[in-house]
Amino acid sequence: MVSSVFQLQCSCNNYPWGKKGKESLAATLCAKTPNTGFQIEDNKEYAEMWMGDYPVLPAKDLKTGEELHKVVDENKEQLLGNSGMKKFGGVVPFLPKILSIAKALPLQIHPDKELSDRLHKKDPEKFTDSNHKPEIAIALGPFEVFAGWKHQNDIQALFSVLPPLEKFLPEQHAHFNNETLKQICQRILTASDEEIATTQNELARIPREKYGKQAYILDLLPRLQDQYSKEDPGNLVTLLTMNFLSLSAGDAIYVPADAPHAYLSGDIVECMARSNNVLNTGFCPRADRDSIELFTAALTFSPHNTEQVKLGRRTTEKSKNGKTSEYAPPMSEFNMLKTSLKEGEKETIRAIAGPSVLFATSGSGKLMADGQTHDINEGYIFFVGQGTEVGYEASSGLEVYQAYAE
Repeated sequence: MVSSVFQLQCSCNNYPWGKKGKESLAATLCAKTPNTGFQIEDNKEYAEMWMGDYPVLPAKDLKTGEELHKVVDENKEQLLGNSGMKKFGGVVPFLPKILSIAKALPLQIHPDKELSDRLHKKDPEKFTDSNHKPEIAIALGPFEVFAGWKHQNDIQALFSVLPPLEKFLPEQHAHFNNETLKQICQRILTASDEEIATTQNELARIPREKYGKQAYILDLLPRLQDQYSKEDPGNLVTLLTMNFLSLSAGDAIYVPADAPHAYLSGDIVECMARSNNVLNTGFCPRADRDSIELFTAALTFSPHNTEQVKLGRRTTEKSKNGKTSEYAPPMSEFNMLKTSLKEGEKETIRAIAGPSVLFATSGSGKLMADGQTHDINEGYIFFVGQGTEVGYEASSGLEVYQAYAE
């Protein structure tokens, strides 16, 4: 029988949009776990630290080196519980990550369950599971993101007054609805490189006042062009049709399956349903783009303004001492707890009827669970089996996130 609480070692991937070297919070947190041999290279990008049981980039038991999905599979009843096994199929149903973002991620959607199942059957090497992937992102500092759609009135205002955009309308003076928006996106994504570049040059010459409250487009346009190119259609889709949010530490968003998004900059906690499926159509080389027809056919049209994108935080019954709040997205696979303690403060998280993964993003202290006391310092990560109460005592300001399912 394995302990119900054990420390994990994790690793980072190296996507080119990640921050370099020790500028990457994902890398610096990953390096905090002792005795892993993880070394940060100054000129290497570190994009994501994964902390789940997904077979791609899996977390491991720090003591034994065994991959988490194997530990869970060998101890399902103890770690997941009977209800968790029935509900989620014998796996940890969520995947938490730390992301460190230096430039825009690809413009993307994560397909819903029906589409994922079809794609997985057709191409299991590219689409490695049949699950959906709704997700949340919690800012650990300044965080910029494109997510969901602008209000239709705001999109229509741009396409009505900016002549370079008329060619992307399905018909002149079209009545704006979601079908109109889908066709606009398809026309932009299928336009030639020359047409995309010319449109951006023309937009850059239009007086700022013509953009009204959306004049920020002129500020972001050269930045996106520098990161990729003037020929990238992601520049137009994101700036003209999608919400742009600039968030602060503690702010969060929810991205449902099939919703377009592109993270632009910052350090975040991300958590998603247990999947790795994605369709990319912008902010990446043409050779890396997926089917535009498939992408646009799958699009969902909610959320449709910035407030619908944001995910609030609430008090939680899991907390005994009131030092913990909760992010609860509208999905069944997970919620996320956030515990914030000053020096000397204590908190207890009531036993959860399902698995959880907890990780400290700052500070230090003690973790008490399953009759044991562990050091918990910045960057430390633990798996917690179902039915286990967890206590914290901070020796310096301690911030802990805990993804859980039940």
